[in-house]
Amino acid sequence: MSAPTTKADAKSFLASGLGIALFSSAVFGTSGSFAKSMLETGWSPGAAVAVRLTGAALILVIPAVVVLRGRWHQLKDNWLTILLFGLIGVAGCQLFYFNAVARLSVGVALLLEYLAPVMIVLWLWIASRRRPRALTATGALLSLGGLVLVLDLTGAVKVDFVGVLWGMAAAVCLVIYFFITAKENDTLPPLVLASGGLLVGALVMWLVGLLGLLPMTFSTADTTLGPWTTPWWVSAVGLIILATVLAYVTGIMAARSLGSKVASFVSLTEVLFAVIWAWLLLGELPGPIQLLGGLLIVGGVVLVRVDELRGDRRATLATQESARVLDHPNDVEPVPTGRVTKARRG
Repeated sequence: MSAPTTKADAKSFLASGLGIALFSSAVFGTSGSFAKSMLETGWSPGAAVAVRLTGAALILVIPAVVVLRGRWHQLKDNWLTILLFGLIGVAGCQLFYFNAVARLSVGVALLLEYLAPVMIVLWLWIASRRRPRALTATGALLSLGGLVLVLDLTGAVKVDFVGVLWGMAAAVCLVIYFFITAKENDTLPPLVLASGGLLVGALVMWLVGLLGLLPMTFSTADTTLGPWTTPWWVSAVGLIILATVLAYVTGIMAARSLGSKVASFVSLTEVLFAVIWAWLLLGELPGPIQLLGGLLIVGGVVLVRVDELRGDRRATLATQESARVLDHPNDVEPVPTGRVTKARRG
């Protein structure tokens, strides 16, 4: 995509980027449903993740090689980033999520994983010893309250405690994923990072499987998707093509057209899409209390994101003002009271 040159082009550019971002969230949201349809026929979570990562890596490695165009030193310079991304952000995150899906409904498992932004807030608070702003603190508390409702501890249907632990482990991996991908790195194209991470994740999954550290159980039994009974490979292809390849590629396109902040904000709709897909393909729908808890979690994350965007905007304006003052020092009046100087109006 080329950069917009006029206001009309900018609006079209933003609109197309928003559509791509929503499409990315929609196809990402299918992963839990496709995976659960396979798990219910005897697949182990490790086997489902291994097949998903292997298939996607084989498809994306070709365009990744084209993007590199012989600049293989980029892999050497960023091998640690790719390794951590594949090991934790890809393999660990998906394995833990699939283990959660095996014990919980898709919607509840994904809501637990999306507590990651709240975990980031708490971690930064502990690490920096600086209290978060009021809006961020409110969002974190709202999400934690939503978690209590999602677990519905007093409800008739008891939530599997082990499944909750798997979901929280997926959230921790997602936190690390956000930290890795948020790091500015102009030397490593996003597509190369995605394909490299998928390849590392696939190799790790097969290795631990061969060593007997992780159960690897496969099945050729038919799967059930909505009213249809389909061969096992239909769910596998959906998991590889839709929920991984198209999801990653369109996610990269969205980030480039909207920017990482807005794109990550729009990605919150994945929770909604995942619940809808689980309802249509698996007949799963969280209870009213859990749905309310889900709304509180998403609402809390939205508040955190909004506060983050406002903070970035204030920091940008302050930087621009400082640069203007340095460029035109004669236009600034000193203030004897010690207050911040105020630029004259021209």
